[in-house]
Amino acid sequence: MTYKPGLHILSEFSSDEVNKLSFFDECKTLFNQLIIENGLEKVGEVYHDFPGGGFTAVICLTESHLSIHTWPEFNLATFDIFLSNYKKDNTEKVKSIYQSVLNFFEGKEIQKTQIVR
Repeated sequence: MTYKPGLHILSEFSSDEVNKLSFFDECKTLFNQLIIENGLEKVGEVYHDFPGGGFTAVICLTESHLSIHTWPEFNLATFDIFLSNYKKDNTEKVKSIYQSVLNFFEGKEIQKTQIVR
């Protein structure tokens, strides 16, 4: 049997939701909700608001990670999620979390790369 480590999605999207792109508070609430709903385990997190707007966040999970970086002045964000398949296939969770983040920001995909590891 061959082990397939998991799905990794890297994305760039545009959004007119400038307030959501400017400060991490609402995004942090969303990420916490998605982590709980999907039965994931958070082991560390860093959120940082930049002066003048925009934020970065990296959340470490026992299953791997998710991260976001925003540039509200350009209506732009990048998002990255990878969940390991170590104990179970998390492919659908990766896709669902990605779609939830895109919906939250009312994002329009500019580019998306899916890497099946």
